[in-house]
Amino acid sequence: MKLKFYEKRSCTTCRKAKAFLIEKGAELESIDLNQGLSVEELEKLIGKRDYRKFLNSRNVLYREMKMKDGPPPRDKAIKLMSENPNLIKRPVVKKGNTIVLGFDTEAFGEML
Repeated sequence: MKLKFYEKRSCTTCRKAKAFLIEKGAELESIDLNQGLSVEELEKLIGKRDYRKFLNSRNVLYREMKMKDGPPPRDKAIKLMSENPNLIKRPVVKKGNTIVLGFDTEAFGEML
């Protein structure tokens, strides 16, 4: 089964994660986050998970809006992520119902 790999191609972490997964023999279907995801696509991706885990705490908007102290409600956060793809933590790696956020070699190993 191919892994869906949501990435920003200029992201160093994404490149490292991609290289790691390919080295381990994973087949990837790359999805460019720079193209953006619609609200519907994000809703489907996040599902019933905690949407706050999908927020990129290193993003300028995240800091400007002080989301650490008071994250926006789910619908507003998803709309913001749709409009500002850099607000999405990356990479996002999906296999079936399992999702790994960021570069997590242990979680990747379990996924493979």
